[in-house]
Amino acid sequence: MAGAVERSGVTTFRGQPVTLLGGEVKVGTTAPEFAVIGGDMSTVTLASSRGTVRLITSVPSLDTEVCSVETRRFNTEAASLPGVTMLTVSVDLPFAQRRWCDEAAADAVQVTSDHRDLSFGLAYGVAIKELRLLARAVFVVDADDTVVWTEYVPELGHHPDYTGALAAARAALPGA
Repeated sequence: MAGAVERSGVTTFRGQPVTLLGGEVKVGTTAPEFAVIGGDMSTVTLASSRGTVRLITSVPSLDTEVCSVETRRFNTEAASLPGVTMLTVSVDLPFAQRRWCDEAAADAVQVTSDHRDLSFGLAYGVAIKELRLLARAVFVVDADDTVVWTEYVPELGHHPDYTGALAAARAALPGA
């Protein structure tokens, strides 16, 4: 994390400003590559889902209410969007994520862990310096790896714009 770009004024935690590490990902740019850990301990990258539209969320922890509600909702929505790969990234350990997925019956979303080296967090500018958690954010990446939607949620305890993110994912599908 040494030498990472630091950004403030983007998000707060319980009303207190936090520092995000990594640059802002902007619409129209090529999505940064990352390497996170899947539930089976395999490496998951952006390239792993190349050729599909990706709806990628970062959350502080699946074991918190807003993160759980958000991931359940996107799981339900993703099931009705053929051609969209839904990824949720947190720093929770893969074992805890697998438990959460089993309890939530979440099978349309791929839950991944960034606990090892914050690869996603730093690449997408959502690593929280003070907490070593990820900020709540949503990214939609088209099949050609172009970012078509971003949302850095201003308060960690708030929900993202579900309607906007899902509309962006639908619009990015071929033939939309």
